[in-house]
Amino acid sequence: MADTLLKLVFFVHESHKEVVKQAIFAAGAGQYDGYDSCCWESQGMGQFRPLAGSQPYIGQQGQVEYVPEFRIETVCPSQKIKPILQALISAHPYETPAYEVWSVKTLDDF
Repeated sequence: MADTLLKLVFFVHESHKEVVKQAIFAAGAGQYDGYDSCCWESQGMGQFRPLAGSQPYIGQQGQVEYVPEFRIETVCPSQKIKPILQALISAHPYETPAYEVWSVKTLDDF
């Protein structure tokens, strides 16, 4: 049985975009049908307010911060998702990186 595909989406400041991408690619993300280092990225604006007890990479506690960030999307084999997420968290500068993992269906699933 073939490994199922998952989609990983995460958000990162431009200063660490390439470092985080290389970390997840080294862990097995971004491989698809004879290619590697595959991803989609788009730029947007993130917003957050660090609360008491947080240690923000950017911003100050109690103040809303607006940060230009990149949304990165890539595919991952389900069997490698845990080490890929560990690589993401280790390489990411934020105290708590925002990420999502979704199931992916391909033509072979139907």
